[in-house]
Parts: sequence; C-alpha cells; structure tokens
Amino acid sequence: MKTVALITEYNPFHFGHLYHLNMAKELTNATHSMCIMSSSFVQRGEPAIVDKWSRAKMAIENGIDLVIELPYLSSVQTAELFAYGSVRILEELNVVDYLAFGSELGELDILKEIANVLVEEPFYFKKELKANLSRGTSYPISRNIAIMNYFSDVYSVEISDILNNANNILAVEYLKALRKLKSNIKPITIKRRGHNYNDTSISNGYASASAIRKHIFDKGLHDSFNLVPENTFVILEQFLKEHKTFNKLDNYYAILNYLLINTNSEDLKKQFDIKDGLENRIIEKSFNSKSYEELIGTIASKTHTRSRIRRALLQLILNTKKEDIDNYFASTPKYIRVLGANQKGFELLKKINDVSNLIVLNKFSDYKKIDILKNDISIKKEILATNIYYYGLCPLQPIINKDFQTTPYTTK
Repeated sequence: MKTVALITEYNPFHFGHLYHLNMAKELTNATHSMCIMSSSFVQRGEPAIVDKWSRAKMAIENGIDLVIELPYLSSVQTAELFAYGSVRILEELNVVDYLAFGSELGELDILKEIANVLVEEPFYFKKELKANLSRGTSYPISRNIAIMNYFSDVYSVEISDILNNANNILAVEYLKALRKLKSNIKPITIKRRGHNYNDTSISNGYASASAIRKHIFDKGLHDSFNLVPENTFVILEQFLKEHKTFNKLDNYYAILNYLLINTNSEDLKKQFDIKDGLENRIIEKSFNSKSYEELIGTIASKTHTRSRIRRALLQLILNTKKEDIDNYFASTPKYIRVLGANQKGFELLKKINDVSNLIVLNKFSDYKKIDILKNDISIKKEILATNIYYYGLCPLQPIINKDFQTTPYTTK
C-alpha cells in the first residue's frame, strides 16, 4: 500500500482539483489516496458554500478514497496554523507516504529554502522582521519583506513573485510543518493550472473556487454547469433543492451585529486573535456598514488585513477563546472523524486502526463512549461550528445537531 494525501477545502470540487488529484496519483504511483478536508468553515474565515458531507461526496465521486475532517479549530486559521494542524494529523495516521500540494511555482527547491529560513530564523531574518513590525506593518507583510531581503543576493525577484501567490505560501507552510514534526512524509508539489486562488474571473480553462462561487451567486447554479465536473454539479443541485440557497458570509451578519451590540472592547480581547487594537477598531466601525464584507473593509488597515479580520470575526461568532486554540495545538491529536470512504478508503481505515494511536470515529456520537474524547475541545467546537453553519444557512428552521444525524458518504 502506497498512500498519497491532500489537504483540501473543495469549496466546491472543480476541474483544477481533479487535475491535482490525478497528477498526485500519477507522480507518486500511489495505490490509495486520502484527503483531510476543512469542515463547515474554511481557511479564509467564511462558511463553505455547501456542507462538509456534500463536499466529501464530491471528493469520493471524483476519485479520493478516504475523506477525514480537518477540525474547525485548525481550518479557520492563518496559513501557518492551517498547515500545521493538517500535517500533524496526517503524521499521526502513520499511513501517509506522500503529501501532494499545489503551488504556482511548481518546484520544491526554492520553497524548501524559504521554509528552512522560517523554521531556523537566522539572525539577519529576525532582525529584518522585527524592524518591519516596529513600523506598524502587518506580520504577513513584515515576514515577506524579511524573507525577500534575506535572499536579496540570490534571487530577490523570484522570491517576491513566490510570496505574492497564495498556494506558494501554503506550500511553504506545509514544508515547515513537515520539518518541525520531523516527518518522513515526502512532499510533492504540482504546478497550479488556471486562475489564482482568489481570482474571481471566469475564462477558458480552470476556474478557481472563488470564481466559481462568485459565478454561482451572481448568475445562478445552472449557468455554472461547465465550471465543475458533472458529479459536482449534481451534488450542488441536490443541495440547492434541499436548502433553496447556498451558504455565504452575509448570512451571518445579523448574528455578528447581535454579538457586537452585547460586547465591549475588553470582552473582545478575550477572543482568539482579537488584539493589538483590533478590538477598538471593531467597536468603532460596528453598525456603519450594510454587509459583512463591507464591515470587514471598514475595519481593515495596514496592520489588520482583511483575511485576519474575517477569521477573527468568525472566531467571535463561534466564541473561540485564545485558550481554546492554545490547548488544542498544545495537545496531540486524539481522533479522526470520517466524512467519506470507498472500498480502498476502508482498507486505509483498517491500516490506520492497526498502526495509529488515533481513534477513528465513523459514527460521530461514539465519542461519548470514549473517556478521553468526552470533553475534547475540538469535538465541542465542531458541534458548535456545525450548528452555527446551519443557523446561517436556514435561520427560519435551523438544523441542530447535524453531526449526530449524518453518516459518512460511502461507496463499495
């Protein structure tokens, strides 16, 4: 058995994802494939367009053998924590031979050099980073400038280009995580085709997930038929028929405003990643916008990026405290939760049961029978995240405890 793993969101699964999966299998000669996939909310700090079980079904129908859940506490994070949270679970499985990820660069060598600098933090790099932060520049930008200056005598232009692309940044974080964990998993990068991660334009070729979501919201699902594989379209169609709509960030604007009415800056500072004056900007700018995204735009500044604000506000909605994140990342993962599997996926699960210390949850409610999981912060937050997801999607008739009512999608 040779297994390749992918870290995914599939929001929704599109032709670029299919290309990535097929290339990952081809380059590694893998006999089995698996992905760890964001649950109800995704890394950019917004709800997935459809629920996690629908996206797991897309993955299985398009050739993934096993889908496991990336817990909410990892999925809505900076690139660094998103990557580390994902890789450490894959490492604990003890069955993954390769980690395949996309990048705009499509080459590992330079990405590894950047990752090594970020792990080792040599003196000159740390000095540059500190100097940039002292000028009030945001951490991501300060770090990028420090990296570019560190490599200025070698290939500064290439480094600048690399760090301006979202998939390259994630690739560096995956490589950092593998090194920090002293992992034997072999990294494989595949050059991204088509539009960039955040590109919302539609043209011939591979459209990004961002572009596909925008097209669906602007033009309707049926006008988007050619943008995704047929089985993805069918699953989207089924979701729309059941819920009459797709999920989006503005569905949570009323919830956010309610919370902001009942809070103050001191309370906000207790929430994860609301600090450095961000709590005051949130209070100051509240109730002066007509939408969630407009509010994010008014709060954004040189120090506080839109991505950070989007995640921080979602963490507020889900009442995620700093100690929740600290406790989660300070402890070793205890379980995996299965969202989908085919026959090869079941073979992987059997091997995981044999060689890993992780508890496999096929039926989510089984965690109640396991002492070390009864008070697990990751499970508690996952239940809340799923409930909040559906409250935003269908506020007039919220679906509660969907985690306990839904079984993994399986095929033989």
